[in-house]
Order: sequence, then structure tokens, then C-alpha cells
Amino acid sequence: MFKFWGSQEQQAQPRPDDAAPSQQSWYPPSVSSSSRPLTPSRTSSTPNLSSRGSSPVSPTEAAGVIASLKDKSVDELRKLLSDKDAYHQFFLSLEQVKDQNNLRGELQKETLQLARENMEKEPRMVELRNQCRIIRTTELAAAQERLNELERQKEETLKSRSPSSLLQRLQEAMNKTEEESEDLHRQLLNSEIDLGTFVPKYKKLRNTYHRRALVHLAAKTSSIS
Repeated sequence: MFKFWGSQEQQAQPRPDDAAPSQQSWYPPSVSSSSRPLTPSRTSSTPNLSSRGSSPVSPTEAAGVIASLKDKSVDELRKLLSDKDAYHQFFLSLEQVKDQNNLRGELQKETLQLARENMEKEPRMVELRNQCRIIRTTELAAAQERLNELERQKEETLKSRSPSSLLQRLQEAMNKTEEESEDLHRQLLNSEIDLGTFVPKYKKLRNTYHRRALVHLAAKTSSIS
């Protein structure tokens, strides 16, 4: 049977690229899609480390990574592609990564220090809460009661010192003086007191009455005008 070019027997022959033992890469397909070995002249085609991060790498940082890779041999670059531990060690040796790790370590230390300080202040905070609770339930209640009493006294004082209240009190004093004058006059008529005792007392009461009457009349006239 004739065997034509491209038959299954010929296609089954291994290709030169397949005959060479290949190393399994741990990189994602987007990184390890090329199976051709790297050469020093193809250093710029090495995997872009920034593609694994969440933020783009600045040109300065990228230049620093390229500078770290350009002096490596083909075997060293191939090992970075196939050996995860070797890649991890190389990644940690980058200055940018060292700076980030140092910064993260400092932030962790500061956070732990703040947490310790807050924990040390917890007993004092509990004590202050208890004091506030005591003040709110005892001293504050007493102070509120005293304030209410003072407010009541103020209202009563303002009420008693109002113009209408003063006029009312003055009118009551006039009526009382008038009653005392009439009572004294009745005692004289009933011969309960003599004339010598009656005159000075009656004169004093009438003077008081007329003085209060004048003040009452003046205050009333002033309030009306």
C-alpha cells in the first residue's frame, strides 16, 4: 500500500520540539504559553511581574525588575519559570518588594502598639463609665430636683413682684388699716379707751392709710397710662 506524504505514520514521527524534555511550568497559561527557551537577547520577553498584581507598575519599578533579570543566564531564567520556590526567592529580593514588606511590618507594629494601648486603657474606661452611671443616678437626680425647686421659687418671686400683685397687696394693706381705724373708733365710742390713748393711735393709722392710698392711686394711674 502506498504511503503518501502526510500520512499517519509520518505524522506520528516526533517533532524536534517535542523530542526535547519539557519542564512543567507553574505559571498561568498567559505567562507560560511560549515553549521556546529564553535567550539573553530575549530578556525583554520575560514574564511581566506586574500582570500578577492588582495595580500597574511604574516605568521606574519595571526598569528595576528588568535590571535584576538581564544579568541572569538562560538556565536561571528557565528555573524562574519552572521553580516556584526560586521565583518566590527572586520576588522577595526585589527592592520594591522589600520596601513594601518593611512598610507593612512597620504598620503592623504600630497597629499592635495602638491595640495594646487601647487594651491598657480599658479598665480606666470601665471605671469612668461606672462613675458616670453613679453620677447620673444619684448626683444628677439630686441636682435636677434642686434645679426644679429653684425654678419654682423664681416663678413665685416673679409672680409676687409683678405690678398687679403689688397693687393687690397694697390694696389689702389699705383695707386692713381701715379696719383697724374703725375698730379703734368703736372702742372709743364704747368707752373702752380714753381720748388721750385714742388720738395718737388713730392719727397714726389714718396717716398710714392715706399714704398707702396715694401710692396705690399713683401706681394704678401709671400702669393705666
